[in-house]
Amino acid sequence: MFPENFILYSIQILLVVVMIAMIIVVIRSYLLHRKPIFKRFGLGMLIGFITDFGDTLGIGSFATTTAAFRMTHYIDDDRKLPGTLNAVHAIPVMFQALFFITAVKVELTTLLPMTTAAVIGAYVGTHVTKKWHAPTVQRVMAVALLIAVIIMVVRMITTPGSNNSMGVHGLHGWWLILGIVFNFGIGVLMTMGLGNYAPELIFFSLMGVNPIVAFPVMMLDAALIMLTTALNVIKMDRVSWRGFAGVAIGGVLGVIVAAKFFTSMNVDLLNKLIVIVALWTIFGLVRDSMKKNV
Repeated sequence: MFPENFILYSIQILLVVVMIAMIIVVIRSYLLHRKPIFKRFGLGMLIGFITDFGDTLGIGSFATTTAAFRMTHYIDDDRKLPGTLNAVHAIPVMFQALFFITAVKVELTTLLPMTTAAVIGAYVGTHVTKKWHAPTVQRVMAVALLIAVIIMVVRMITTPGSNNSMGVHGLHGWWLILGIVFNFGIGVLMTMGLGNYAPELIFFSLMGVNPIVAFPVMMLDAALIMLTTALNVIKMDRVSWRGFAGVAIGGVLGVIVAAKFFTSMNVDLLNKLIVIVALWTIFGLVRDSMKKNV
């Protein structure tokens, strides 16, 4: 038990260190390159609070943020949308991981290999997508959102894994190898705009693991995937900085409120609303990708 707790607390310390590093990167971009991170601050805080509040409840934030950004014209270049999603939510998701990493027992032999695979996938994904043109990004984002909607509807109808035993805390043998391969793919797909929460919850449920046990894995995955992606896309200038600080700060507040008070609330109605909004956003992305001279 002592070595396990030591490793978990070490992971928490690592999260704090990388969170500080991410904050330094943002501040440096503001001071040296005068990036407009405080522009539309109030709207950004509202978007961040709502999307990361839902994210902490397991709904995910990419579909809602994509919809909010497009409805409010928050960013002016869709080519930067996937990178911005990962970068702007990196700090709030690190807060989530800090809350959940020790809240639910999960075997380190599952947590560490799957997270490592996801980070490697994120590194590969940012290099695969770096030369994509706007229509390609818009279509891939539309497909990613459609996949997320399908998974969300399946979860609402079937509630997979809800009856799975809480006594199972990890994957073993071939199931663990499958999980590592799966998470590598999730790491790649997150750089293209597909969130990892719903797919990972479905995956763990199919493996016989209760979805609650999946929370530490999916949140640590998300935190380190987003950090890896953020550092790469910032270096490649594939991030929209307008209002960055507002979304990130609002997101942290949303995480704190959700984790403290509303983690057991019924989110079925909210899920249905998100499905409707996501479908409308998919239509807009496909429509825009078809325009000439995009």
